[in-house]
Amino acid sequence: MFEVFKAYVLKHALISDDEFALIEAASRIKKLRKKQYLLQEGDVCRDHSFILSGLLRTYSVDDKGNEHIIRFATKDWWISDRESLLTGLPSKFNIDAIEDSTVLLWSAAQMEDLMDKLPGFSKMINGILNKSFITSQNRIHEAISSTAEEKYHNFITRYPDFALRVPQSMIASYLGIAPETLSRLRGKKH
Repeated sequence: MFEVFKAYVLKHALISDDEFALIEAASRIKKLRKKQYLLQEGDVCRDHSFILSGLLRTYSVDDKGNEHIIRFATKDWWISDRESLLTGLPSKFNIDAIEDSTVLLWSAAQMEDLMDKLPGFSKMINGILNKSFITSQNRIHEAISSTAEEKYHNFITRYPDFALRVPQSMIASYLGIAPETLSRLRGKKH
């Protein structure tokens, strides 16, 4: 399974076989069944997680039991609660598997050590973090300034695969719209 990660890295950085050996030695694989947690609200996030296969989501649950999905992540994407990982504070989020999934994990200390020792790897990780920040900014902007129809159109344009793999109720939660509104929007598209 490490070969999936190696292929991903080689698209973004020049890493030698010796450097890959260090990265692999520090990593561990975790398999998740559908609906199994990678992280639960109240626990401290301890690992950087790279998705080798499957589909996960990050979400919170409000006092009324409503889920608020922050993001979806699939093969070749990273997922964790950065705030909890960096501060050691309990997470406000859950991360669970929408499909059976496999992730590659590194502890915060292992990742820091790898980034110190491997400049090419560090540059790649920093580039990913910058891209993630920009994506988050754009998601916030869209959430506060777009209509439900625009949000749905942008979602299916950006993530056509998710529209087929994710239950409609989760898509509605991610978009911040009622499931009935999503049904109406989907009906207009057909």
